Amino acid sequence: MNTPNPNKPVVELRIAITTGDYERLAKFYCDGLGLEPAQYWNNNQGQAVLLNMGNATLEIIDETQAETIDKIEAGQRVSGKIRFAIQVPNLDSAMEKLIAQGAVLVHPPILTPWGDYNVRLRDPDGMQITLFQKKEN
Repeated sequence: MNTPNPNKPVVELRIAITTGDYERLAKFYCDGLGLEPAQYWNNNQGQAVLLNMGNATLEIIDETQAETIDKIEAGQRVSGKIRFAIQVPNLDSAMEKLIAQGAVLVHPPILTPWGDYNVRLRDPDGMQITLFQKKEN
């Protein structure tokens, strides 16, 4: 885990997803993105898995920007208040693996005006996911 740094006010960002089908969603993210579980919890009062997904950022956008992004990535306003944006090294491979694990393709891959290669998917519980690959220089 991260060592606290007194010069940084936040050490780690965690997002917790509650699901009615824990096994399915854990398998979706582990197998679909090739993630190794960092930690499991199973205390006979429920279960959880911690997946380390690298560097985390919090993006806050207004409704107009959300509509702009959705129109570019999905053709219309479709995402809710939360959407995952996950940078991957190979967009096509990641997209295929997630679809094989039950993701629904919302919109085929596109080249964005800012130069990234993006695809919009929906996980088995309906969470909107943008996979993106940075343009190679």
